[in-house]
Amino acid sequence: MITRAQFLSLLGTSISGLLLSPGKLFADRNAEALAAKLFGSNFIWGAATGAYQIEGAFNVDGKGLSIWDDFSHTKRKIKDRSDGDVSCDFYHKYREDLALLKSLNFGAFRFSIAWSRILPEGTGTINRKGIDFYNQIIDTCLELGIEPWICLYHWDLPQTLEEKGGWANREVVNWFSEYSRICTLHFGDRVKNWMVLNEPLSFTSLGYLAGIHAPGYKSINKFLASVHHAALCQSAGGRIIRENVKQANIGTTFSCSWIDVKKSKPKFHKASERLDALINRLFIEPVLGLGYPTDTLPFLKKMEKFIQPGDLEKLKFDFDFIGLQNYFRIIGKPSLIPFIRAKNDKPDYNDVQFTDMGWEVYPEGIFKILQRFAKYPVKEFMISENGAAFYDNVTGENVHDPMRVQYFQQYLSQILKAKQNGIPVNGYFAWTFIDNFEWAEGYKMRYGIVYNDIQNQKRIVKDSGLWFQSFLSQ
Repeated sequence: MITRAQFLSLLGTSISGLLLSPGKLFADRNAEALAAKLFGSNFIWGAATGAYQIEGAFNVDGKGLSIWDDFSHTKRKIKDRSDGDVSCDFYHKYREDLALLKSLNFGAFRFSIAWSRILPEGTGTINRKGIDFYNQIIDTCLELGIEPWICLYHWDLPQTLEEKGGWANREVVNWFSEYSRICTLHFGDRVKNWMVLNEPLSFTSLGYLAGIHAPGYKSINKFLASVHHAALCQSAGGRIIRENVKQANIGTTFSCSWIDVKKSKPKFHKASERLDALINRLFIEPVLGLGYPTDTLPFLKKMEKFIQPGDLEKLKFDFDFIGLQNYFRIIGKPSLIPFIRAKNDKPDYNDVQFTDMGWEVYPEGIFKILQRFAKYPVKEFMISENGAAFYDNVTGENVHDPMRVQYFQQYLSQILKAKQNGIPVNGYFAWTFIDNFEWAEGYKMRYGIVYNDIQNQKRIVKDSGLWFQSFLSQ
């Protein structure tokens, strides 16, 4: 088992040199292909993006509006009063951006399809120009030697479908199935790696319960309905991919957090168990045929009114991999919130680093969460998102982000530890490729390994991007 110190020592004789000048790291050719030596030659290295967050062109070439177009155009919904109308303009700059990704030595590109670019009304007539756009992305990836990984849904439901009830309407299973068939039939001849949903807990809880993401509802009933319908969609999407794509590698992604207790008392342990049920168990256990975790979180029994005969069987699907997305741990304590009775709480010590999002940097959490999910009968894991928002120091043509470099080193050391402990984790997608529209936070929170000036669309590879370039060199 490799320790964090041993891992960092493998990255170069001078970590301070890495933080100050990562472009000079690995000048010694003996350090080349370090990623392959540590993680294996078949380990997947990629960068992840989301359609609404980078594409822009929100009403170009026949695209319909999504819930995020509507939400971001509503006053006081986005902290910096911005929107995704232009964003990174990836719609027009995808060729040069993908060439940049290739120059950083990543072998995979995770991107999502904008549902309303394919089906402007959510169902019915296909927008040919939308199909053409994603064909061009796929073909450019393949020309460059980058493996395309498609995520079918990354939070941008067509607005026309939201007006019919969105994820709270059971018809969404039929709408999503139609959309999935169209995507697989048009792109499945070249794309073999698929993810069905991006973080279903996030878009259901933030969009239908907390009201801070699109579509902005605060309703327990809408939340419970959307949870069940999203769970049905993730298995339905998997079956459609299996039917239409030969030799497909099929997964879905879950946001997850290691749950710790604030105090070693029974009520604190119970609070943490409830949080674990909500955050870590809610979507994976139905897939495995275990049903919803109502034993620990009784309020989920209210979901029964949305469950129809045969649904529990429909929830099951044999995924080839599960994507885990980990950013922070949660420390739970009892709360007055009746349906959870637990809430996130910060640690009681001072030497803790936090990202600009206010999230604790806790590298051990990704190892613990892999251990926790490895108890399920899952064939393979991918870290489908991991990264951090930190302040970037822009000096001329350079962007120094030493805290982000250190973040990636620390988290990757824990993933390597999990792999060496026999956990089948076989891929890592850094979040994110380019600074983009970070949902309700707007553009202030920068996660990219490539800096983007939103005013002139100038890209600058950050030190963290240069670090990956060196680390992944062959």
